[in-house]
Amino acid sequence: MTSAPATRLVIADDHPLFRDALRQAVGSVVTSARIDEAGSFEELTALLDQDPDVDLVLLDLSMPGISGFSGLIYLRAQFPAIPVVIVSASDDGGTIRQSLDFGASGFIPKRFGVDTLRDAIMKVLDGDVWVPADTDLSSATDPEMARLRDRLVTLTPQQVRVLMMLSEGLLNKQIAYELGVSEATIKAHVSAILQKLGVESRTQAVIAAAKISGGQWRHVE
Repeated sequence: MTSAPATRLVIADDHPLFRDALRQAVGSVVTSARIDEAGSFEELTALLDQDPDVDLVLLDLSMPGISGFSGLIYLRAQFPAIPVVIVSASDDGGTIRQSLDFGASGFIPKRFGVDTLRDAIMKVLDGDVWVPADTDLSSATDPEMARLRDRLVTLTPQQVRVLMMLSEGLLNKQIAYELGVSEATIKAHVSAILQKLGVESRTQAVIAAAKISGGQWRHVE
């Protein structure tokens, strides 16, 4: 492929050594790429809010500020034009399939070496979807999980953020403070979340979200 001077990527992972490995892989594919790094989801969203002109985000499924697919769901809702590739140590077939179902442009297991990372990144930048060759995506999706996934993707970006904070056990007034809005606004978001997910309580909403993340999206008691 030809190198494009304007190519910009963001590596979002809380392990500096792995970010360095990804940076090497990207640099060998697009030598003139601008590569930004984020060690937390807050840092990632700050980068994208400041300048959303990004060609690719490489996202870990588990890092400060996110757990499970919450970060991917938020990015696809808030920045639908930015391709997101999951780079994770959790690389079973179900996790890979759900990542694609939630809109990821690919999935790269962390166990792979730099050469594979390089090949995968090159294909994604060329517009392809990349997953490990031995991945079995043919298994039938559980109907209940499919319905829940379809409900989750109807949440607005702000509603996803509220649901993420609910999963951390934060109260409405704490969420309002963090997001810089009124408590009444948060109450309205919570009501909308319950309606969209088809549940009756905050706890049920977070438990429902945790189900589709294999328990990675923590729930409050």
